[in-house]
Amino acid sequence: QVHLVESGGGLVQPGGSLRLSCAASGSTRTIDTLGWYRQAPGKQRELVATISRLVGTDYADPEKGRFTISAYNAKSTMYLQMNSLKPEDTAVYYCNAKWGSVDTWGQGTQVTVTT
Repeated sequence: QVHLVESGGGLVQPGGSLRLSCAASGSTRTIDTLGWYRQAPGKQRELVATISRLVGTDYADPEKGRFTISAYNAKSTMYLQMNSLKPEDTAVYYCNAKWGSVDTWGQGTQVTVTT
């Protein structure tokens, strides 16, 4: 089993930056893919970025060039560096880990981009 805990969310002005962290514990060496997803009020959860040993990194189009995903320590720590934030980036951001046909989620961290 893998347990995920996100941190680093907060309130930021448009154009600002935040770095989200995801701490993974448990059987982290079994993880195939780590990812960040987000869910805005009234909208479905959507992919932000993923990182895996086989594929490397991948980003949803709106985040390309603005966000950077990284993972360290045998996938026990994952970050999402978010730059040039926009109001439409406001959402709860979730950490996700996949191995085989199983996945697990963190509890989420709120990111609010507003003046």
